[in-house]
Amino acid sequence: MTRLLPAALLAVALAPATAAAQSPPEFFFKANDRIVFLGDSITEQYQYSTYLELYLTTRFPKGNMTFLNAGIGGDTANGGAGRFQKHVLDEKPTAVTINFGMNDGGYGKFNPGANKVFVERTEAMLKMAKDAGVRVALLSPNAVDKRNKSNGAEYVVTQKQFYAPLAGLAEKHGFPFVDQYAVTKAATDRMEQDDPKAAKAKPYYDGFHTAPPGGMLMAHAILTGLKAPAEVSTAVVDAKAGTATAKGAEVTGIEVGNGVRFKRLDAALPVPVQKDWVPMLPYTNELRDLNLYGLTVKGLADGDYAVTIDGTEVARYSAKQLADGVNLGTVTTGPVWEQGNKVLQAINDKNRIVHGRFRGILLGGDQYWTTAAGQKRRAAELATRREEIDAAQAEVYKLATPVARVWEVRPVR
Repeated sequence: MTRLLPAALLAVALAPATAAAQSPPEFFFKANDRIVFLGDSITEQYQYSTYLELYLTTRFPKGNMTFLNAGIGGDTANGGAGRFQKHVLDEKPTAVTINFGMNDGGYGKFNPGANKVFVERTEAMLKMAKDAGVRVALLSPNAVDKRNKSNGAEYVVTQKQFYAPLAGLAEKHGFPFVDQYAVTKAATDRMEQDDPKAAKAKPYYDGFHTAPPGGMLMAHAILTGLKAPAEVSTAVVDAKAGTATAKGAEVTGIEVGNGVRFKRLDAALPVPVQKDWVPMLPYTNELRDLNLYGLTVKGLADGDYAVTIDGTEVARYSAKQLADGVNLGTVTTGPVWEQGNKVLQAINDKNRIVHGRFRGILLGGDQYWTTAAGQKRRAAELATRREEIDAAQAEVYKLATPVARVWEVRPVR
């Protein structure tokens, strides 16, 4: 922009921002939830579970949620049921995700006996949770990627049959079910056509353990399956009239010239899209159904425009694209992205404490805790780590608090 008109000369229409982003009634996760992620090594990887946390923290910065991970490599539904009281219910959760089945199926042909055990032990967990008044989101595992797993072509067929009873179990006990298998298989089928050798879109290191793009694919499937709200916030600016309306944000101080400048305060942050997620965006609806950070600018002259936030260019669009509305939820640069990325880093730091508490104290060293004095020491250690986790979670929420930023849409010369 070469010249800005004084804001005092403009008629400015504003829609107030929401006080804080609220979880809609149909969404599984709620404010003040204490959440446990239960599963096998895919859960213990802290990828999809971390990205779930990232969404829940940035989207609901006043949500006051806490998160624990009870994933154990190599585990099955039988193991999960056996430790459900100690590793889940004793943690006093309000909500649990259960994600078993990858190991249960045996990585070969369909085994009816193994499937019977899987179904029975999964139902045992659902019953225990229901009796304790704990909400459960039951998940089928991700589909193996046959491009990267030697017997993937066989096992991906087995998986469909093996997980088929899960939807009925969830319905029987009144819990939501996310068919992660079906969603991720549809995505990898498309990837196989577009990228047969997994040179670009590679969700899994070994065909089933997630790389970061696969963690995002899983988190997207789970969150959308649990009816997570798509919209972060949206601002609609009329560059001719100098007016704006907004949802989930407050827009003030509009100045217009050959572009437009304004201050925007959002009620929530978009999830910071990681650069290695980008190849997965075509297979996750470009995150329009999960991370819609909208900007519409009408009344601009034809041409191309740069969008800057606090002086940093984050994207370029044509006047027509801006008039139609764009999603800035997929940018990978700029101060909003950097703030969200600091939230992710803080979550990772916090989860090192979570994992150390689970593996080192709750699981490890049973021989040291057998006496009454040992049990007392263990309880004290667990309590101390919980305090550390709570303090780290409070820091995460501080970092997730949105701040007002100056936006500018100016012609590209």
